[in-house]
Amino acid sequence: MPILHYLHQLQNCAKHRSIVSTKQLHAHFIKLGVTQFLALSNTLLNVYGKCSLLQDALQLFDEMPQRDHVSWATFLTTQNQANLPDKTLSIFPAMFSIDRLLPDDFVFASLVKACGSLGAIKQGKQVHGNFLVSPYFDDDVVKSSLVDMYAKCGLPDDSRLVFDSIKLKNMASWTAIIYGYARKGRKEEALELFVRVPLKNLFAWTALISGLIQSGNGVDAFGLFVKMRRQGISIIDPLVLSSIVGASANLAMLELGKQVHGLVIQLGYESCVFISNALVDMYAKCSDMSAARGVFSRMSRRDVVSWTSIIVGAAQHGQAEEALSLYDNMILNGVEPNEVTFVGLIYACSHVGLVNRGRELFKSMVEDYGIHPSLQHYTCLLDLLGRSGHLEEAESVINLMPFKPDEPTWAALLSACKQYRNAKMAIKFADHLFSLKPEEPSTYILLSNTYASSGLWEHASKARHLLESLEVRKEPGYSYIYFGKENQMFYAGETSHPMKDEIFGLLNELDVEMRRRGYVPDTSYILHNTDHQEKERQLFWHSERLAVAYGLLKSVPGTVIRIVKNLRVCGDCHTVLKLISDIVQREIVVRDAKRYHHFKGGKCSCNDFW
Repeated sequence: MPILHYLHQLQNCAKHRSIVSTKQLHAHFIKLGVTQFLALSNTLLNVYGKCSLLQDALQLFDEMPQRDHVSWATFLTTQNQANLPDKTLSIFPAMFSIDRLLPDDFVFASLVKACGSLGAIKQGKQVHGNFLVSPYFDDDVVKSSLVDMYAKCGLPDDSRLVFDSIKLKNMASWTAIIYGYARKGRKEEALELFVRVPLKNLFAWTALISGLIQSGNGVDAFGLFVKMRRQGISIIDPLVLSSIVGASANLAMLELGKQVHGLVIQLGYESCVFISNALVDMYAKCSDMSAARGVFSRMSRRDVVSWTSIIVGAAQHGQAEEALSLYDNMILNGVEPNEVTFVGLIYACSHVGLVNRGRELFKSMVEDYGIHPSLQHYTCLLDLLGRSGHLEEAESVINLMPFKPDEPTWAALLSACKQYRNAKMAIKFADHLFSLKPEEPSTYILLSNTYASSGLWEHASKARHLLESLEVRKEPGYSYIYFGKENQMFYAGETSHPMKDEIFGLLNELDVEMRRRGYVPDTSYILHNTDHQEKERQLFWHSERLAVAYGLLKSVPGTVIRIVKNLRVCGDCHTVLKLISDIVQREIVVRDAKRYHHFKGGKCSCNDFW
């Protein structure tokens, strides 16, 4: 049979992703001795790539007696499509060292794409330099890939220089440059480019919206999404929905997230794994674990992100037993955990004191799955050891780990020393923490109290003075509350709200009942040098208390009150919210800058250690 016939058969295999037929044809080619025909081997290589038969593609590539630019471009594209950009870059040097070939425009485009996927800007610039001195220096397809690479690496100005040099700009280059500026928070430049884009299709809108969400401009992104919908843009690709669900999660806007979920169902995209994963994460971050479990249970196919999202969600909400049970089911289902899975698991263990299980998971992560522990893994392990009173073991881990502990790690260990009354180790940890020049105000309070309790008054005074100077630069505290379609934001000390009198009256009633139950305000959390009565007044007007009072006055009785705070909840407010949850018999969920607190029946899910 002529070679053209075999090529046609291979093309059919690629079209139908037919693995069995492809392998049968390959065996037939070997039997006939026609594998020396380069066009045939190149086409077969392409089919293996499209069928995701990476090992077969690699073996064929290695065994090819002769390879040309098409062979290399095809194989490198296969690695990129399989999300293995590191393999693309590692194998490329053999193109010259073994085959004595210099890259052409297709190979350059593959290399640039790999660098963009990895964020490997140093290598990307080297590839760019080689491209500029090559015969293909003016190729618009490679330039478009460079625009995308620089955008992904957070260098929109470099991206713009290449973009402006493209003679015939395609939509890929337009969307890449728009995304690059939006992602860096340069909204005006992104919008200016968006206005100029010749075709404002779904992909241009997605680039703008997704970029703004990643730069923290979620509210603006929502406004643009609504505008896009009003203009009748058909959502033929669900990526923009995934981004909007993510924005709901970041802003903890549960009701808005539910509306987007409804749109996902309406458009028929709930079966997309990455959309469902985003929904699980969104509901968890909006503190509705029941809804997160509902989405997870309905998924017909779950990947490692699906399992990790629900495990981390359970762990963050103090539901350790559920997180560990989910992990056991994940392994039984044959899904291999990743590094994020283990962060959630060890974090979960720390909240219920499962020291042995936490140690086993840390060991399994390294020995069974070959995952190199990050600082975050060590931080979770140290938190587990500190909470459980294993302070000497925690110190040994610090001495052996390849990272220097950060501020939250030292602060957690210092809190543990305070809890277990280990003054000697507390001073040691406090000195390490103090040397980092912390940025968190509560850290200085912890330091000051630690030094004072050990009689080191000079150190305590220094910590207080640094705290007062930090207060000038500190972001003002605010809390916002969502229920139904309504939302309200409160700043600490705010007295201009229309319902100020009702809020004050309710807080006053609650304060009387709390004091009857033994509450004494902890004024150590007030930084200003004022009298005791003024410090108590300032605590009284902390933003989370205002938000809770407003929620109690306006929400339907019995519903959960959900609050988001930009800073960490102070210790006194933490005590107050526990008491209020018991007095009014309502669950109060607070998502602060560090974690989630579920206050119910006078207790908190964090077990008073955060």
